[in-house]
Amino acid sequence: MNILVLGLGNALMSDDSLGVRAVERLQQEYRFPDGVKVVDGGTLGLYLLPFIEEADRALIIDALEMQAEPGTVFRLEGDEVPRAFASKLSVHQMGLQDLLAVADLQGYAPRELVFWGVQPASIEMKMELSPPVAAALNQLVDSVVKELDRWGVTLGKAA
Repeated sequence: MNILVLGLGNALMSDDSLGVRAVERLQQEYRFPDGVKVVDGGTLGLYLLPFIEEADRALIIDALEMQAEPGTVFRLEGDEVPRAFASKLSVHQMGLQDLLAVADLQGYAPRELVFWGVQPASIEMKMELSPPVAAALNQLVDSVVKELDRWGVTLGKAA
């Protein structure tokens, strides 16, 4: 079973960097077993296709506009994921929709797709997360770890 944990975002755009920061935190705090790839996908879009093609299960992490209170953590799964990204106006988010469509057309879509995200407060040119999103980062990382546990992935603590 190949599992992909993919963090997306632009590290220069405040809350848009959420997925990248979550992946960094996961890599700092946990050891991942064979068969689990944790990838900082940044804003690479279709260049991430080989990672998607190898995955039986994919867990994507990103900030996403859901018309909620800033810092709200949410989970989407299956067909909800590409639909949620279809109406978003971010370069990497449109890339994700395209990425998932291409993988599906080629018959390589993950059999299980889960998205964990947070409602952004700011996507300005800043290196720091906004206070509500920074406060949600621990909850988000804990949710991702619990999702992996539901998938039978046991994580070790990093030394």
